[in-house]
Amino acid sequence: MHIIHRGIVNKSYKENCLESFRASFKKRFGIETDIHSTKDKKFVCFHDFTLKRIFKISKSIKNINYEDLKKIKNKNFQIPPLKEVLKISKKKFPIFIEIKPLFNKELLSNLIKETRSFKKCTFISFKHENIYNLLKLNSKLSVGLSFSNKSSIKSILKSSLNKKIKYLILDKKFLNSRRIQIIKKEKYYYTIKNKKEFLKYEKDNNLIFENL
Repeated sequence: MHIIHRGIVNKSYKENCLESFRASFKKRFGIETDIHSTKDKKFVCFHDFTLKRIFKISKSIKNINYEDLKKIKNKNFQIPPLKEVLKISKKKFPIFIEIKPLFNKELLSNLIKETRSFKKCTFISFKHENIYNLLKLNSKLSVGLSFSNKSSIKSILKSSLNKKIKYLILDKKFLNSRRIQIIKKEKYYYTIKNKKEFLKYEKDNNLIFENL
Protein backbone atom coordinates (compact mmCIF):
# COMPACT_ATOMS: atom_id res chain seq x y z
CA MET A 1 0.00 0.00 0.00
CA HIS A 2 1.32 3.45 -0.92
CA ILE A 3 0.51 6.81 0.64
CA ILE A 4 0.78 10.20 -1.06
CA HIS A 5 2.75 12.79 0.89
CA ARG A 6 0.68 15.89 1.84
CA GLY A 7 -1.77 15.12 -0.99
CA ILE A 8 -1.39 15.70 -4.71
CA VAL A 9 0.70 18.82 -5.31
CA ASN A 10 0.98 20.52 -8.71
CA LYS A 11 0.12 23.82 -10.42
CA SER A 12 -3.50 23.42 -9.36
CA TYR A 13 -3.10 22.05 -5.84
CA LYS A 14 -1.05 23.14 -2.84
CA GLU A 15 0.30 20.82 -0.15
CA ASN A 16 -2.01 19.92 2.71
CA CYS A 17 -5.11 21.56 1.24
CA LEU A 18 -8.62 20.19 0.81
CA GLU A 19 -8.41 20.26 -2.99
CA SER A 20 -5.19 18.20 -3.03
CA PHE A 21 -6.63 15.66 -0.61
CA ARG A 22 -9.87 15.43 -2.56
CA ALA A 23 -7.90 14.82 -5.77
CA SER A 24 -5.85 12.15 -3.96
CA PHE A 25 -8.95 10.31 -2.79
CA LYS A 26 -10.42 10.51 -6.28
CA LYS A 27 -7.35 8.63 -7.51
CA ARG A 28 -7.85 6.19 -4.62
CA PHE A 29 -4.64 7.11 -2.77
CA GLY A 30 -4.32 7.18 0.97
CA ILE A 31 -2.73 10.37 2.30
CA GLU A 32 -0.21 11.58 4.84
CA THR A 33 -0.90 14.94 6.46
CA ASP A 34 0.67 16.96 9.25
CA ILE A 35 -1.33 18.46 12.10
CA HIS A 36 -0.96 21.28 14.59
CA SER A 37 -3.27 22.70 17.22
CA THR A 38 -4.38 26.32 17.14
CA LYS A 39 -4.48 28.52 20.23
CA ASP A 40 -8.10 27.54 20.81
CA LYS A 41 -7.33 23.83 20.42
CA LYS A 42 -8.56 23.20 16.88
CA PHE A 43 -6.63 20.68 14.78
CA VAL A 44 -5.46 21.91 11.40
CA CYS A 45 -3.51 20.28 8.57
CA PHE A 46 -0.30 22.19 7.97
CA HIS A 47 3.34 21.15 7.80
CA ASP A 48 5.23 24.10 9.28
CA PHE A 49 5.16 25.42 12.82
CA THR A 50 4.86 28.98 11.51
CA LEU A 51 3.11 30.71 8.60
CA LYS A 52 6.31 32.25 7.25
CA ARG A 53 7.13 29.88 4.35
CA ILE A 54 3.66 29.71 2.83
CA PHE A 55 2.07 33.00 3.86
CA LYS A 56 5.08 35.26 4.63
CA ILE A 57 3.67 35.86 8.11
CA SER A 58 5.89 35.45 11.18
CA LYS A 59 3.35 33.82 13.45
CA SER A 60 3.10 30.36 14.94
CA ILE A 61 0.03 28.17 14.47
CA LYS A 62 -0.18 27.57 18.21
CA ASN A 63 -0.55 31.30 18.88
CA ILE A 64 -3.48 31.91 16.51
CA ASN A 65 -7.15 31.18 17.09
CA TYR A 66 -8.80 29.13 14.37
CA GLU A 67 -11.23 31.88 13.32
CA ASP A 68 -8.28 34.21 12.70
CA LEU A 69 -6.40 31.47 10.85
CA LYS A 70 -9.38 30.99 8.53
CA LYS A 71 -8.98 34.56 7.30
CA ILE A 72 -5.43 33.94 6.09
CA LYS A 73 -5.22 32.86 2.45
CA ASN A 74 -2.62 32.59 -0.27
CA LYS A 75 -3.95 32.28 -3.85
CA ASN A 76 -7.16 30.79 -2.49
CA PHE A 77 -5.23 28.29 -0.37
CA GLN A 78 -6.64 28.06 3.13
CA ILE A 79 -5.36 25.85 5.93
CA PRO A 80 -7.97 23.09 6.38
CA PRO A 81 -9.24 21.76 9.70
CA LEU A 82 -8.55 18.08 10.24
CA LYS A 83 -12.27 17.35 10.61
CA GLU A 84 -12.89 18.50 7.02
CA VAL A 85 -10.17 16.24 5.68
CA LEU A 86 -11.67 13.32 7.58
CA LYS A 87 -15.08 14.18 6.18
CA ILE A 88 -14.02 14.16 2.52
CA SER A 89 -12.26 10.82 2.99
CA LYS A 90 -15.72 9.28 3.49
CA LYS A 91 -14.01 6.71 5.72
CA LYS A 92 -12.74 4.89 2.63
CA PHE A 93 -9.04 5.79 2.48
CA PRO A 94 -6.08 5.46 4.85
CA ILE A 95 -4.99 8.70 6.51
CA PHE A 96 -1.61 8.91 8.20
CA ILE A 97 -1.83 11.80 10.67
CA GLU A 98 1.60 13.10 11.60
CA ILE A 99 1.56 14.99 14.88
CA LYS A 100 4.19 17.72 14.46
CA PRO A 101 4.43 19.39 17.91
CA LEU A 102 4.46 17.68 21.27
CA PHE A 103 0.81 17.54 22.38
CA ASN A 104 -0.30 17.47 25.99
CA LYS A 105 -2.73 14.89 27.34
CA GLU A 106 -5.77 17.12 26.75
CA LEU A 107 -4.94 17.64 23.07
CA LEU A 108 -4.23 13.96 22.53
CA SER A 109 -7.53 13.05 24.16
CA ASN A 110 -9.33 15.57 21.93
CA LEU A 111 -7.60 14.12 18.88
CA ILE A 112 -8.80 10.63 19.74
CA LYS A 113 -12.36 11.90 20.12
CA GLU A 114 -12.28 13.80 16.82
CA THR A 115 -11.08 10.78 14.87
CA ARG A 116 -13.00 8.12 16.79
CA SER A 117 -15.32 7.05 13.97
CA PHE A 118 -12.59 7.05 11.31
CA LYS A 119 -11.09 3.59 11.55
CA LYS A 120 -8.57 4.13 8.74
CA CYS A 121 -6.61 6.78 10.67
CA THR A 122 -3.09 6.03 11.85
CA PHE A 123 -1.20 8.40 14.15
CA ILE A 124 2.52 8.89 13.54
CA SER A 125 5.13 11.26 14.93
CA PHE A 126 8.85 11.89 15.10
CA LYS A 127 8.15 12.91 18.69
CA HIS A 128 7.64 9.40 19.98
CA GLU A 129 6.29 10.65 23.28
CA ASN A 130 3.12 11.63 21.40
CA ILE A 131 2.60 8.05 20.30
CA TYR A 132 3.33 6.46 23.66
CA ASN A 133 0.99 8.91 25.38
CA LEU A 134 -1.75 8.17 22.85
CA LEU A 135 -1.41 4.48 23.64
CA LYS A 136 -1.80 5.22 27.34
CA LEU A 137 -5.16 6.79 26.51
CA ASN A 138 -6.21 4.05 24.11
CA SER A 139 -4.00 1.01 23.61
CA LYS A 140 -5.94 -0.12 20.53
CA LEU A 141 -5.12 2.87 18.34
CA SER A 142 -3.30 2.37 15.04
CA VAL A 143 0.06 4.08 15.53
CA GLY A 144 3.52 4.34 14.06
CA LEU A 145 6.89 5.78 14.99
CA SER A 146 8.73 8.01 12.52
CA PHE A 147 12.51 7.98 12.11
CA SER A 148 14.73 10.43 10.26
CA ASN A 149 17.81 9.70 8.16
CA LYS A 150 19.86 10.49 11.27
CA SER A 151 18.23 7.76 13.36
CA SER A 152 20.34 4.78 14.28
CA ILE A 153 19.43 1.28 13.22
CA LYS A 154 19.86 0.27 16.85
CA SER A 155 17.14 2.71 17.98
CA ILE A 156 14.78 1.51 15.23
CA LEU A 157 15.33 -2.13 16.17
CA LYS A 158 14.69 -1.37 19.84
CA SER A 159 11.46 0.52 19.09
CA SER A 160 10.23 -2.26 16.83
CA LEU A 161 10.01 -4.60 19.83
CA ASN A 162 6.99 -2.73 21.17
CA LYS A 163 4.03 -4.86 20.13
CA LYS A 164 1.61 -1.91 20.23
CA ILE A 165 3.49 -0.10 17.47
CA LYS A 166 1.96 -1.15 14.17
CA TYR A 167 4.08 0.86 11.73
CA LEU A 168 7.62 2.12 11.34
CA ILE A 169 7.89 5.26 9.19
CA LEU A 170 11.44 5.32 7.87
CA ASP A 171 13.64 7.55 5.76
CA LYS A 172 14.23 5.96 2.36
CA LYS A 173 17.93 5.53 3.14
CA PHE A 174 16.90 2.44 5.13
CA LEU A 175 15.40 0.75 2.07
CA ASN A 176 18.69 -1.03 1.44
CA SER A 177 19.32 -2.07 5.03
CA ARG A 178 19.00 -5.81 5.51
CA ARG A 179 18.66 -5.38 9.29
CA ILE A 180 15.68 -3.08 8.79
CA GLN A 181 14.04 -5.15 6.07
CA ILE A 182 13.80 -8.23 8.27
CA ILE A 183 11.92 -6.39 11.05
CA LYS A 184 8.49 -7.97 11.30
CA LYS A 185 6.55 -4.73 11.32
CA GLU A 186 4.76 -2.89 8.54
CA LYS A 187 7.20 -0.31 7.24
CA TYR A 188 6.64 2.83 5.18
CA TYR A 189 9.53 4.61 3.49
CA TYR A 190 9.53 8.35 2.75
CA THR A 191 9.76 10.51 0.72
CA ILE A 192 9.91 9.01 -2.75
CA LYS A 193 10.25 12.05 -4.99
CA ASN A 194 10.71 10.71 -8.51
CA LYS A 195 9.25 8.03 -10.72
CA LYS A 196 12.51 6.12 -11.04
CA GLU A 197 12.68 5.58 -7.28
CA PHE A 198 9.01 4.72 -7.14
CA LEU A 199 9.27 2.06 -9.85
CA LYS A 200 12.41 0.62 -8.26
CA TYR A 201 10.89 0.09 -4.82
CA GLU A 202 7.11 0.03 -5.14
CA LYS A 203 6.74 -3.70 -5.74
CA ASP A 204 8.18 -4.91 -2.45
CA ASN A 205 7.74 -1.90 -0.14
CA ASN A 206 5.12 0.48 1.23
CA LEU A 207 6.03 3.99 0.10
CA ILE A 208 5.11 7.53 1.04
CA PHE A 209 5.59 9.36 -2.23
CA GLU A 210 5.31 12.80 -3.78
CA ASN A 211 2.94 13.39 -6.66
CA LEU A 212 4.71 11.74 -9.63
